[in-house]
Amino acid sequence: MAEQKQELTFEQAMEQLEELVEKLESGDVPLEKAIQYYQEGMKLSKVCNEKLGNVEKQMQQIMNEHGELEPFSIQEDE
Repeated sequence: MAEQKQELTFEQAMEQLEELVEKLESGDVPLEKAIQYYQEGMKLSKVCNEKLGNVEKQMQQIMNEHGELEPFSIQEDE
C-alpha cells in the first residue's frame, strides 16, 4: 500500500488527506475507524512532505545553476 501512495501526485494525496480530515471532523466515526483514518492520513502527509521536499531541492538546484543564492523568501504575517 505504501508503494501505491508514492505513485500519487501531490494533488491526489492532498485531496485524499482532506477527505480523511473531513471524515474525522464529522465526529461520527467509530474509534477503530478513526485510528485507521489517522494512520492513513499520516502516510498521505508523509507522501506530501516528501514531494514538497523534492520540489524544494529541484528549485534550489535550478536557482543555484542561475547564480541565485536563495530561490525566494517567505514573509510571515505576525
